[in-house]
Parts: sequence; structure tokens; C-alpha cells
Amino acid sequence: MTNSIIILSLFIFSSLALLTNQTDVLSLLAFKEAIDVDPNGALNSWNRTTNFCRWNGITCGRKHPNRVVAINLDSQGLIGSLSPHIGNLSFLRTISLQNNGFSGRIPQEIGQLQRLESILFSNNSFNGIIPRNISQCRNLVYLYLIDNNLSGNIPSELGLLYKLELLSLTRNTLLGPIPQSIGNLTSLQRLSLRSCGLIGEIPESFSRLRRLIFIQIGENNLTGPIPTSLFNISTIEFLGVSFNGFRGSIPSTIGLTLPNLQLLYMGSNRLSGRFPVSISNASSLQELVFPINYFSGPLPSFEGLSQLQLLYAADNNIEDNVSSIISSLTNCTNLRGLDLSINPLRGSLPETIGNLSINLDHIGLASTGIYGKIPNGIGNLVKLTYLYFYDNNLEGPLPLSIGKLSILGILFLSENRFSGEIPSIFGNLSLLTNLYMQGNNFSGAIPKSIGNNSNLLELHMSRNNLSGFIPQELMNLSSISISLDLSYNAFTGSIPVEVGSLRNLASLDLSNNRLSGLIPNSLGTCISLGQLYLQGNLFEGQIPRGLSSLTGLVDLDLSRNNLSGTIPSFFGTLRLQQLNLSFNMLQGQVPTTGVFENKTANSLQGNKDLCGGVLELGLSPCTSSSVSSKKKNLSTPLKIAIPLIVGVATIMSLVVFLHWRRTSNKSPPSPELLAGIPFLRLSYSDLLKATGGFAETSLVGVGSFGSVYKGILDDGMKTIAVKVLNLVVRGASKSFMAECNALRDIRHRNLVKILSVCESIDFQGNDFKAIVYEFKANWSLDKWLYYNGEQEQESDPQLRNLDLIERLNIAIDIAMALEYLHCGTESTIVHGDLKPSNILLDEDMMACVGDFGLAKIISSVHPPHESSSTIGIKGTIGYVPPEYGTSNTVSEKGDVYSYGILVLEMFTNKRPTDDSFMDGVNLRNFVEAALPDCVMEIVDPLIRIGPRQNNSKFEDCMCSIMSIGLSCSMEMPRERKPMTDVVNELHKIQKELCG
Repeated sequence: MTNSIIILSLFIFSSLALLTNQTDVLSLLAFKEAIDVDPNGALNSWNRTTNFCRWNGITCGRKHPNRVVAINLDSQGLIGSLSPHIGNLSFLRTISLQNNGFSGRIPQEIGQLQRLESILFSNNSFNGIIPRNISQCRNLVYLYLIDNNLSGNIPSELGLLYKLELLSLTRNTLLGPIPQSIGNLTSLQRLSLRSCGLIGEIPESFSRLRRLIFIQIGENNLTGPIPTSLFNISTIEFLGVSFNGFRGSIPSTIGLTLPNLQLLYMGSNRLSGRFPVSISNASSLQELVFPINYFSGPLPSFEGLSQLQLLYAADNNIEDNVSSIISSLTNCTNLRGLDLSINPLRGSLPETIGNLSINLDHIGLASTGIYGKIPNGIGNLVKLTYLYFYDNNLEGPLPLSIGKLSILGILFLSENRFSGEIPSIFGNLSLLTNLYMQGNNFSGAIPKSIGNNSNLLELHMSRNNLSGFIPQELMNLSSISISLDLSYNAFTGSIPVEVGSLRNLASLDLSNNRLSGLIPNSLGTCISLGQLYLQGNLFEGQIPRGLSSLTGLVDLDLSRNNLSGTIPSFFGTLRLQQLNLSFNMLQGQVPTTGVFENKTANSLQGNKDLCGGVLELGLSPCTSSSVSSKKKNLSTPLKIAIPLIVGVATIMSLVVFLHWRRTSNKSPPSPELLAGIPFLRLSYSDLLKATGGFAETSLVGVGSFGSVYKGILDDGMKTIAVKVLNLVVRGASKSFMAECNALRDIRHRNLVKILSVCESIDFQGNDFKAIVYEFKANWSLDKWLYYNGEQEQESDPQLRNLDLIERLNIAIDIAMALEYLHCGTESTIVHGDLKPSNILLDEDMMACVGDFGLAKIISSVHPPHESSSTIGIKGTIGYVPPEYGTSNTVSEKGDVYSYGILVLEMFTNKRPTDDSFMDGVNLRNFVEAALPDCVMEIVDPLIRIGPRQNNSKFEDCMCSIMSIGLSCSMEMPRERKPMTDVVNELHKIQKELCG
């Protein structure tokens, strides 16, 4: 009987084992069935002819040899979904599918695996929410889901996984706050939630995570102060909170409470105060990164941080002597990186810079204000690969010891005061890829040894005093592919024919030198060129046919040379977006295809013998004689007779001209136009002389109806701005009258002041109309918002980033001008074309509204809706209110709309026509979507925090300003805020900000 029972029991257990084996086999086959692509054949062994415990990636247990305990299929290139049958592998402890292409949802059935200890799904494409019933896997130790497309909130149920040691959800598209329940995971050692889109504050419950070693929550939208309790978790070795919106200061005891700290990443927040001195006690610290915050004052001593490898504190308000910082870092013998750029440091570089760690591979001291010479000791740092010294006050010749930095890859020396000749030691830097030396006082020739830099990708030497020939060796560097810029120097001779070796070059700028001769045909082999700038030289002859090969060329400038012949027709077949051929000696017919179809895309002025082209160019039609007569050779008798005829004609013309000038040119401006204006009496010849013959060098702006020139009157004491109307343009004369009428009877500190008008004829007998204004020394707001660091600053080196206070003051000035126009006179005046280029700034940065060419005076006895615009054009795209597109209605509400858009543009630095706006997005709804929680994400990152500002109120101020811009630019005119209210609200913000 007993034997029978034993035999029966064995039979039952055997049957159960076979049943459970079948369950695991079927589950694994269902897993395989859900795989669409198996490029490496990882699942080829998964078939019924082989025992499933021997299948690739499958591990069966020792205690239960017929049950699957682990699946490991990392990096097999598998593409497909995860079968819900995975939930039937009840003995499974580990499932690792990292670095594959799994997509779809993580199946809810995974919550059935109560023995599961590790879920490793990183670097796949899983989407949907994190299953809440994962919390049923109470033995889970590792949950690793980074680099997927998971969405939704972090389930609060994860707080039930008390054995969890690693939780990593980095780089998913999650939302919402970090749940308080995470603080229940008291076994947690590593927490990584970087780049998940999380909001809210760090939960106070984190204080219970006493075993935490690694915490990374950077690149989210977290706000508020960092809880002090987080800095009391003494086990922390890595703390990463960069790229959030954290405020407040760092506890002064951080170096004492985190004795094991090795990596501290705190950059790109709104942290302030002085950086704690106690950090010098964190003897294990290896990397200290806190750029783009508001830390101020001197840095702590780094003498005790013998393990420090990286110090990155750029873009703060740290005020310290660079010499003391470098001296305290000489004990950090493991230092690999140092970046203190964009801080108001003091002093000069000490010779002890050569005593820094021999392992140092990059130094960043850009935009710090340091001065003096670069010490010879720099040559001791032989492992340097990056050296950033740009935008400082460094001077003197470069030390020859730089030639010892044989593995240097990037060298930034631009925007300093370096002088002397460029040393030949650059030929020793054979690994150099990027060399920036523009904006200095270097002189002499470019050394031929630079031809040894066979890895060079980019070379900038513009705005120096370099001279001599461009070396052939430089043009032979076929590696240069990004940019070669030698503009604004004094190079002479011709362009070496070797320029054709630069086949991969994208941008070549040799403008504003003294180069001469022919433009080489070999430029045509530079087939990657997108930009070619040769303007402001002495080139002669015809435009070379070789340029027809530059099929990728989009911007070409050959202006201000001595080029002759006809304009090649192949220009019309290229992809050119901008073409400038002005002020040469070109002649004949202008092509009508490609870039020549758009008047604004090309400039041909100063070539008096051109004809034809599209009607908008206003050139005279070509005749057979104008095209062919220039090809005929003059006979010998004509060669003798022509000079005599020209001489007689010149004398007769001079007599007629002197008589005409006495009788007509001195006529005063029209009294009707100048009624009410205390005007200057200026004639055409006065304006011609004041502007140097309306020279290009005097040109300060070009608008729809004319050009504006800077002029200086005879006494040299008065600088003026002369707007010369282009009377060929339809509507220019009406614009002239509108501007005179609008400005005749108004006076306000924030409106441009008209000094005179001139109605006359020029020396060729053509009608001439001009308006003379006070000259504003600081140009237009447009230049300040969108200045080009190399070109615009050359014309006015004062151009820089406007800080918050300056932008707010300008916004107030404009608002006060509009308030006056709308409410300050008997009649309402509508400006009609408010935009940054029409806002002028004087020497004190006070804003004045100008260009009243589209202005409309609305009589006080007629309602606004009765009015229509003075001319057909109603403003500039992006600033025109929506109602102007459906009717001829013009009212002050249109100005309010334009002002609202202008305010949003000033503080985001995005034009309303920005290329990034598409699919129904415009500047207004772009800003509206960000308010109030994400306002700092859209604010112009170049806005500086000025010394008078309260940093803690910065975000609130930006929200208030943006709200005003939105309320002014409402779609319905009746919903827009009156300018009187706007002025009052802006003054309140100004008072709050400046105290």
C-alpha cells in the first residue's frame, strides 16, 4: 500500500512538472511570435527540437531546473512588442531587453511576476503609461526604463516597492510632479529622473532616503528651493539638479554634511548667494558644475579639493581675482577642466597658471574682463585641447610657448587687444581644428607655416591690421570646410589660384581688403560654397564664368569693386537668395530669371550703364545700341575728336549748372509742408554735401519708400539724418506728405524731431524729396535686438545685449509716444507701421518713434471706423492687426496691436515672422502657451540681470510684461488695452523691479 502511494505521488508530481514546463514553453513561443524583426537570429534556437532551458538568452533555475528564471536579450536588434504572455513565467526573476527596438505598451500582466527582481528595458521605444500594477512585484530591486517614450505621471504605487534599490526613468516623456510616495523607498540607492518633463518641487519625503548614493533630476521643469534635508543625506556621492528652475541658496554646510560627495551638478537654475565656503571640506569631490546661476562674490578656496577634476562655474556673477582662483587650484593635481567664462573676474593671468594640473585639457576664461598678457607658463599645460580666452582685454604679443600645446584642437583668442605679428608657432599645432583670432590688433603677414595645420576646419582672422599677400599655403588647406574669414584687413595682391583647393569650404569672406586683379576662375571648383563675400576690394575685369559651378551658392557679394562687362546670365540659374553687384562698372542687360525676379534679393545700384531687368528695378529699357555699341572699337578720328567734344560740353554744362544753381537750387522748402516747424533751410546741394554725395558709407537704413543717410552740416556741429524718398516707388510721394502732415504740429520727447524738408530737383533734373531729422546716435532698436557680432559692431562697437531694465525703459518710451499720438493732441494720430526698425535710440538709449510714412490723422469730429489708410500699404507683415486684412479700417487700436507684438518680440528676441513658427503657431500664441509657468523658457536668454534688479522678482516681472504684450495684441480691437493703461502698468513694473 505504501509503495503504491509513493508511486502515485511521483506520477502526480511528474505530471505537474510537465504541465508547468509546457506553460513556460508556450509563453516563450508567444514572446517570439510578437517579434517582427530578428536581424541577428537571436531566437533561431527557440524551437521544440531543443530543450527551452538551452534556448539563447534563457536561464532556468537550479532549485527548479524546468522553470525560466531569467531572460537576457540585450542588444540583439529585436523589433516588435512585448507579449502579455510574459506574465505566465511565474518563476521569472530577471528580464533584460536593453538596447533593442521594442515598442507598444509594457503589458499589465508583468505585475503577476511576484518573484521578479529586475526589469531592465532601457533604450527601446516602449510607450504608454508605466503600469501601476508593477507595484505588485514586491521583490523588485531594479527598475530601469530609461530612453523610451513612456508618458503620463509617475505612478504613486511605485512607493510600495520597498526593496527597490535602483529607479531610473530618465529621458521619457512623463509629466506631473514627483510623487511623495518615492520617499517610502528607503532601500533606494540610485534615483535617475533626468529629462522627463517633470514639474513641481522636490518632495520633502526625500529626506527619508538615507541610503541614497546617486540622485539625478536635471533637465526638468522643477521649481522652488532645493530642500535642505537633501543636503543632509550623507551617503550621496552624485547630486545632479541642473537645468531646472530651482531658486534660493545652497546651505553653508554642504561640504560638511556631504562628506562622500564626488559629483555636484547644479547649473542652469536660479540659485543665488555666495557659493558655500564649506565646499572646500568635500575632500572626495571630483566634479563641481554650477554654471548659469546667480552666484556672486568670491569663490571658496579649492586648496583642500585634491581630487577635483572639473570646475565649471561659467555665467554667474562671481567677482573674484583670477590670480587667487588659479593659485588655489594648483593643489588640485587631478584637475581636467576649468571654465569660469562670463563672470566679472578681475586681474591678470598669473604665471602660476603653468602650475595647474598637467592633466588639464580645457580652460574657459571667456568674457570675464581679465587683462594683461598670456603668461609663458601656459606652455606647460601640454594636454590642453580647448582654450577659450575670447572677449577680454588681453593684450601684447602671443607667447611663443603656445607652440608647445601640440594637441590643442580649439583656440579662441577673438575680441581682445592682442598685437604684433602672428607667430609662426601655429604651424606646430598640427591638430588644431578651429582658430578664432578676429577682432584684435594683429599686424604683418599671415605666416606660411599655417599651411602645416592640415586638420584646420575653420579660420577667423577678420578685423585686424594684417597685410601683405594671402599665402598660397593657406589656400592649399583642403581641410578647411566651415569658414575662412580674412575680412576687414589690408591684404593686397590677388586671390591665389590655389583657392580652388578649398573644395569643401562653406563660407569664404575676403571682403574689405585691398585685393586686386581678376577674380580667379578656380573659385568654381569650391563646389560647397554657400556664402562668398568679396566686396570692398579693387577687383577688375569680368565676373568669371567659373562661378557658374557653384550650384549651392546662396549669398554672393561682389559690390564696391571695379568689375566690368555684363552680368552673367548663369546667376539666374543658381540658388542665390542674395546678390549684391552694386558700385561696379557693369553694363548691358540685366537678367530677369532667378534671383533677378525679386527686387529685394539683389542690389545693382551704382552701375550706371545697366538696362532692362524686371520693371521693379526702374532701369531704362535696353536698345540695340545700348547693348551692341559698347562692343565696337572706336576709330582713330573719333578717339581724337571725343576728348575735344567732351571738353567743350563740360564747360558749357558748368556754365548752365552755375546759373541754374543760383536761380533754383537755393529755393526754400515748401512753406505749406513746414507750417508749424522751426525748420532749417537746406537745399539739395546742402544735403548732397552733408552726406558725402549720398555715399554708401553714409547709408544707415533702407525702407519701403526711400533710404536714410547720416549727414554732417557745414559747421560740423550738427549731425542729421536725411530720408531721401525713392519717387519711382508707387506711394512714395503720398508717404512724404503723410509724414510731413503727421509731424507738423506734434512735439514729444519720444517722437523723432523733424528739422526740415526739401522739395527740389537734383543735378540731373530729376525730382528730389527728402525729410531731415535729428540724428539718433544709437541707431534703431532692430540693430540692438538682432545685431551681428562681426559686421554690425564694426559700424558701431557699442552694440551689445540689452538688459531687462533697458528693454523695459524702451517699452515705456514707445508706450508714452503712442499715448501722446492717440490722446495728446486734438486729433488722433495713427502711426500705422510700428516695428523695431522704426524705433530709434539716442545717446542716452531713450527711444523715439520714427517713420510716419503710413501715418493717418483721424479728426476728432469723426469716429475712427470712418478712416482709411493714407496709402494702399497698411504696415509690415507680422505687426499688422488682423482687422486690417479684411477692411480699410484704421484706428489707434491697430497701433496697440503692433505695440503688443513689438513688446513680445523685445523680450523673446523672436521676430513675428520667425522661421520656427509654423502649423498655426505665431509669436502671440507661442508666448500665451508658456505663461505663467514656463515663461523663463521663452525669455531671450541674452537678457542680462542688471545691477539694479532684484533677481527674485525677475520671473514675476517677465510674466507681467508678457501679459501686457498679450493684452495689447488681442484679436478683437475692443479687447485691447488702451495705451494710457499700458503706460501706468509698465511704470508699476519698473518701480517694482528697481525698488
